[in-house]
Amino acid sequence: MVKLCVGAETIDDLADWQARQLQRIPEPVHHTRMMPKRAEEMLDGGSIYWVIKRAIRVRQRIIDIRAITDEEGRAMCELVFDTDLVRTYAQAKRPFQGWRYLKPTDAPRDLKTGEAARDIPPDLDAALKQAGVW
Repeated sequence: MVKLCVGAETIDDLADWQARQLQRIPEPVHHTRMMPKRAEEMLDGGSIYWVIKRAIRVRQRIIDIRAITDEEGRAMCELVFDTDLVRTYAQAKRPFQGWRYLKPTDAPRDLKTGEAARDIPPDLDAALKQAGVW
């Protein structure tokens, strides 16, 4: 699943927001109106890939998907995440509303320890790859 991380300018912003959440609740969550039709598939090792500043930059494993009711009695979906934020190679993503399914083959790979320095802007990364630099 891929989702815009509205209001976050950096991965640290997302981490700070979730740290504040964890002071009130036991696990990081996100509420959305629609229940994913492919929830079982997503619970079998799936992740949410967060788009920050027009690029996928980080992911979190989805550990539960719950049907809940909001304060106004509307049916909602609660996505529950692992606390680990796993940085990925930046992958450009245009703005969109809601969330989208992401095929595993289309997901950016995780950055390994020590690779963080190569987390460069997606446009520059694509140009360097096209030029054969890496």
